[in-house]
Amino acid sequence: MNTETIAIDIKKVQKSRINEFDAKNIVFGTQFTDHMLIADCVNGEWQTPQIVPFGEISYNPALASLHYGQTIFEGMKAFKNDDGEVFMFRPLDNHKRFNLSAERMCMAQVPEEIFIGGLEELLRLDSAWIPQGEDYSLYLRPFMFASDVYLGVRPSHNYRFMIIMSPAGKYYAEPPKVKIETEFIRAAPGGVGYAKCGGNYAASLYPAKLAAQQGYTQLLWTDALTHSKFEESGTMNVMFVIDGKLVTPKTSTTILKGISRDSLLKIAVDLGFEIEERDVTVDEIVAGIQSGVVTEVFGAGTAVVVSPFAAIGYEGEDFFLPAITADSVSSKLKGKLDAIRIGKDADSHGWVWKVN
Repeated sequence: MNTETIAIDIKKVQKSRINEFDAKNIVFGTQFTDHMLIADCVNGEWQTPQIVPFGEISYNPALASLHYGQTIFEGMKAFKNDDGEVFMFRPLDNHKRFNLSAERMCMAQVPEEIFIGGLEELLRLDSAWIPQGEDYSLYLRPFMFASDVYLGVRPSHNYRFMIIMSPAGKYYAEPPKVKIETEFIRAAPGGVGYAKCGGNYAASLYPAKLAAQQGYTQLLWTDALTHSKFEESGTMNVMFVIDGKLVTPKTSTTILKGISRDSLLKIAVDLGFEIEERDVTVDEIVAGIQSGVVTEVFGAGTAVVVSPFAAIGYEGEDFFLPAITADSVSSKLKGKLDAIRIGKDADSHGWVWKVN
């Protein structure tokens, strides 16, 4: 099979719901396009994928993934330019990372033909759902879960892979205020921090709830052993502008290999910025904000793209960062990334995938 010839059984909706979609009032992850893809892996053999109308699915209460969390996902985006052309951004990298997560969670590998071919066919069917304009996109959510009906603890023999799609606008209405987390952890060495598995996100909800009660939008996660080094922020990689340099923690088994992170680092080099991938300590950043050496701290991820922070909370005190302007490093990086993703600027890295 290849992405052009893969056989997909398609059942189209009788009537599109596109007229119910209000592109001016998008709340992330609440509206979904007309169709979804389903592909089952039965005892190691992938069955013919199906595209069906978006809707509910039903399962036995003994479904293995409901009990033991054998589930993974990816986050991607598609864009439409002024000429109506549709693009995905680095889908092969998402596919590679998806299967890396699958390997860590002892799940089936999803063939490229199903992953990429399924995305392309869905986008051809539902391209009218892609909102156009700055900060608008169609969020793509491939995911997979164990589908055995069995209460014993072992890797599932069967898996279901699905793709759903949701129109997306700007994630945060205003720059978030984040809290440095020094009690709870997101990941530990030897664990699953580098995998996009559901449990990583479930475990973050309680500390995020506590932070929200204190007036913070998100958390800055620190290392599990000493709580002295930054790792990620919420569901994002984190980046710092220190004395004009773009600095970010190096990836490891506790830090997700973010595709947005990698893209921004490469764009920074293209734009002439010096970059550093290294340990970044809490003390360095707190002192740097106070002295003015640290001028920007921002999250980077598929959903948020680039999200500059307004303030960082630590030990009961808030440290405010300078307001972001058009000349800020994060603004320049985001502007270049956005231009590449919709085909306005040359794609020298081969990142953009046109959907024909």
